[in-house]
Amino acid sequence: MRKRRKTEQGSSDNWLTTYGDMMTLLLCFFVLLFTFSEIDAQKFRSIMSSFQDGSGVLEGGTGLDLEENLNSSDVSDEKLEEDMELLKNLLEEYAESTGLDTEISVSIEERGLIIRFMDRVLFDPGKADLKPESIEILNSIAEILNMDAFKERLIKVEGHADTTPVTYSEKIPTNWELSAFRATNVLRYLVEEESVNGKRISSSGYSYYRPIAPNDTKENKAKNRRVDIVILRSSYEEIEPQ
Repeated sequence: MRKRRKTEQGSSDNWLTTYGDMMTLLLCFFVLLFTFSEIDAQKFRSIMSSFQDGSGVLEGGTGLDLEENLNSSDVSDEKLEEDMELLKNLLEEYAESTGLDTEISVSIEERGLIIRFMDRVLFDPGKADLKPESIEILNSIAEILNMDAFKERLIKVEGHADTTPVTYSEKIPTNWELSAFRATNVLRYLVEEESVNGKRISSSGYSYYRPIAPNDTKENKAKNRRVDIVILRSSYEEIEPQ
């Protein structure tokens, strides 16, 4: 009888272990929130590195390895949605911490995750060459594109312009060339400098034919001058050339 009571008492204490694990996870969650609130480019890279090398582990073996959680070869659309939402939040924190939250926006749309850059973040007015200060931004984006969870996803780089004619030159005679060259230069940097697989990425220039605002004011035209990096959903990958 006494032995049975000890067994019942031991079983009743099992909830303490579960409760302790839950409190540990909550503590980790709030530490991450605090870290993200003060994130800068260097912290961003450190966080991404810890995810990739599997070092994000709590005492007692509780894993925080993002890659391990995202790496399933049969990632469902629902899981991809969760992954995109996580990256959206991370990128928004990064943009805010670097003072670029008005110049970089992230959204989840029908086609997939869209990282949108206003043109002056990456380029000088009327130019298609990447600005030196844009390189670190693209380095951080490349780290995401090369994560195991997304390294098989197809990517589109899309250049857009407003209706204002460019200052004519033989190299860039119209907004068609300007938008196409800008998208291509972003693609080339990601592939040639950051080792994004060229088989999974393509670029397009749309001139002013896909605006996100009417081209009727200076402010709206600024919104239309942009480069979008799109991580495509599976349903849209199927219509892309392989």
